[in-house]
Amino acid sequence: MTFKNILGAVLAALALTVFAVDPALAQDATINKGDTTWMMTATVLVLVMTVPGLALFYGGLVRSKNMLSILMQVGYTVCIVFLIWVIYGYSVTFTGGSDFFGGFSKAFLSGVTFESKGGTFSDRVAIPELVFVMFQATFAAITASLLLGSVAERMKFSAVALFIPLWITIVYFPIAHMVWYWAGPDAVVDAAKAVAAAAAGEAKTKAQAALEAVQADGGYLFKLGALDFAGGTVVHINSGIAGLMGALIVGKRLGYGKELMPPHSLVMTYIGAMLLWFGWFGFNAGSNLEATGSAVVAFVNTFIATAAAGISWMLVEWLVKGKPSLLGLASGIVAGLVAITPASGFAGTMGGLVLGLVAGVVCFFFCTTVKNIFKYDDALDVFGVHCIGGIVGAIGTGIVAAPSLGGVGITDYTGPILKVDSPAYDIAGQVLIQAQAVGITILWSGILSAVLFFIVKMVVGLRPSPDQEREGLDISDHGERAYN
Repeated sequence: MTFKNILGAVLAALALTVFAVDPALAQDATINKGDTTWMMTATVLVLVMTVPGLALFYGGLVRSKNMLSILMQVGYTVCIVFLIWVIYGYSVTFTGGSDFFGGFSKAFLSGVTFESKGGTFSDRVAIPELVFVMFQATFAAITASLLLGSVAERMKFSAVALFIPLWITIVYFPIAHMVWYWAGPDAVVDAAKAVAAAAAGEAKTKAQAALEAVQADGGYLFKLGALDFAGGTVVHINSGIAGLMGALIVGKRLGYGKELMPPHSLVMTYIGAMLLWFGWFGFNAGSNLEATGSAVVAFVNTFIATAAAGISWMLVEWLVKGKPSLLGLASGIVAGLVAITPASGFAGTMGGLVLGLVAGVVCFFFCTTVKNIFKYDDALDVFGVHCIGGIVGAIGTGIVAAPSLGGVGITDYTGPILKVDSPAYDIAGQVLIQAQAVGITILWSGILSAVLFFIVKMVVGLRPSPDQEREGLDISDHGERAYN
């Protein structure tokens, strides 16, 4: 039996890490206090990734005259995305509807109370749905914040204020739904048991129809069989390609390629990078939704793959440029975090190590050689680190998840006992599926993001005047200086 056969039969492989389950399907599930405590902690850790982590990482990389601007843009993005998420974002992402977009049955968190339960990856084990709501809110917020690095120092605040709500609605929510929404293990196990228990004839037919209905309740890329443990496609490729579109459409910073534009505080960038690494444990290990062995796998990979990428970037930079830089080490660490994200719960430790080594070298090449050849102004290397690192990780997941290479394989929910069906794993077939998911994400986010940038350009404009840009966005947009 091949992996594709299992997927077609079950459509419930432990392939993706986050989902929403109708509370009616989980009322007999038990809420585990340890899982709940861990997920509340993980949610706060992901918030730390964004504010202050990403904000300081980006802030240190820009010139001092734009420091407050990037802090303001990231802070605004977190706040507005949280509000949109509870109004309609959670509903359209994590309820059934179509393969590409959910519905509005949980708009304004209708029906979501402190008593409602959300499924995990274990049959009849739940966490409070509100915890899952906020955990996923932090994912949406950091994804939208990441793309701002590509257009840093020349996109005015009014344009950001309009673009972010449009982008999160039209680009992020559908991608997240396509990759992460499914009916959950409780529904699949119940349907499979009904088929097994049904007698021949009409009862068997009805039970089989029920199982097929559960199988059909999922996002397009989930049903395709794409593996994304914590957001390689949803977060990093999605934001990275959107950032590249923004860099091309907004245009280069004044003086780019003619004037030096060094980071104004590598100390802040380093602090931000380490806060990102700290918070990323919530991002990856938290995506397991339970404090179980799979969370430990993601936890360890977040250490090892990240360290490997930091070392590989540093070494190749040392070889090419003659000196290892602090910025290179910090960039490599972030590249490793990006690459291991989709594979974090699937890869064995050595698989994660290799993935990190590859990501550090590949991302260095794109942030230096490729960027210099094409001369696009991706100010803070969002495309080179997040999109390219996400592609390396997403496609590499299909390889390192293989049990024959130390990976954990795929969980089969159809039998009476949940198990890893190791012999069925097909590396070539899974890599092909991963490549399809990467291509769909690039096309969806790239095309729609470009359209949204052009819309914002027509409505409020994208850039300040040349004089305002030279003065700095801190003064022109906010009337403040970071340093007096």
